[in-house]
Amino acid sequence: MKSILGFDYLLTPRVLVFFYWIAMLCILVSGIYTMFTEHLIAGFFGMFFGLIGCRVMFELIMVAFKNNEYLRRIAENTSITKVE
Repeated sequence: MKSILGFDYLLTPRVLVFFYWIAMLCILVSGIYTMFTEHLIAGFFGMFFGLIGCRVMFELIMVAFKNNEYLRRIAENTSITKVE
């Protein structure tokens, strides 16, 4: 509990995965709806590029959290070698 309250454990990356799948599902449903109700080609390309764009945006957000994790590991490893 202390790690969550002290920000040692980041909750946002886990929540982002949930929002990612919700966004992908919404894009997929809206693309299929557009393909069947309005324009087949526009719906397909909108869905295709929407899914790719969503993935890229969430990856860019996750890079910031991964950088934080890797920097923490580097800091832990350098502090251990200095003590020894």
